[in-house]
Amino acid sequence: MIGEFAALGAAICWTASAILYKKALVETKPLPVNTIRCLGAGLFLLFCLALIGFKTLAGISIHALLLASTSGLVGLGLGDTLYLLSLKKLGVSRAVPLTCTYPLFNIIWAVLLAKEEVTFQVVLAALTIVLGIWLLSYERGKGVENERKDSLIKGIVIALATAVIWSISIFMVNLALQEAPDLEHAFAINTLRVISIAAVLLVIAPITHRGLGFFKIKRKVLAMILSGGIIALGIGWFFLILSFAYIPESQAVPISSTTPLFSTLLGAIFLHEKVTASVGLGSVMVVAGTVLIFII
Repeated sequence: MIGEFAALGAAICWTASAILYKKALVETKPLPVNTIRCLGAGLFLLFCLALIGFKTLAGISIHALLLASTSGLVGLGLGDTLYLLSLKKLGVSRAVPLTCTYPLFNIIWAVLLAKEEVTFQVVLAALTIVLGIWLLSYERGKGVENERKDSLIKGIVIALATAVIWSISIFMVNLALQEAPDLEHAFAINTLRVISIAAVLLVIAPITHRGLGFFKIKRKVLAMILSGGIIALGIGWFFLILSFAYIPESQAVPISSTTPLFSTLLGAIFLHEKVTASVGLGSVMVVAGTVLIFII
């Protein structure tokens, strides 16, 4: 049961971090939030790696190191910045289920790149996810302002773009993890992934925001950003990697992909987001479609 509980722990960690990010985004912008959280999580992981021993890095091939670094730049840099923007535009209860459609795109890459066969179950899963997305994007009532509709559409496009980018990043990091002989080396790969993007964002963010002024934020907001980064990038990813050591990826990923269910519930409780029947049903259908994909 260790693997199952670890995968569930990953889903809970990612949900908790989304709540913290959403609260922080009320007072700051996505790129500064991503920079601060990656920097904080990177330092935390680097400290943990120091306890394990930096010599662990020597046991990882150059190929795996490059894959991990590129995965960090793509997924944590571009992907997570868009994710934070989708949280700001859509809220947790809508954005998280949409971004969690990334396994669907991983299947598409497998079909296109590895020429895997498309079964009826994959088609059914895809249709279930698409219907779930439609329910999440549905706005009832003729009185909904055009501005609100435009913002909703933009948020949906951003969230789905996030899912595509995450799928590419996960594809890369999975290739890198295949060369990790044990859990310590897998942890080192994840640390390098976070450190790489933290260093790049630390250069980019001051240029786009005219200096380091974005670091001058309220302590409460800073604490939420740093906590969210450590919970998601540190603890959450560790739980997912740990689950792979005990159960097959085909079992671990569906469990970790239950994040939308938790996000819908916690978004309503802590952020007072309005969760309609269509949003709730859409969240369930996205999770159901994801599970269908991975139990083939």
